[in-house]
Amino acid sequence: MTGYLRIVQMIISICLIAAILLQVKGQGLGGIFGGSDSGIYKTRRGAERTLFNLTVVLVVLFFLFALASVILQP
Repeated sequence: MTGYLRIVQMIISICLIAAILLQVKGQGLGGIFGGSDSGIYKTRRGAERTLFNLTVVLVVLFFLFALASVILQP
């Protein structure tokens, strides 16, 4: 049983990494050093909103599967 949970958790983690990397588009190196456009508030619309919601769902699923694998550990 825990073997299946670990496989599903690995698949979710790969999807989560991909979703996070897709969100970072448009961020330059200036954001690393604090030179970002912090004065402009940008709302999420369309694909950005869907990707953000997908990331939240994947994080919750990853947490639940991690918790389940710890609880069901032999």
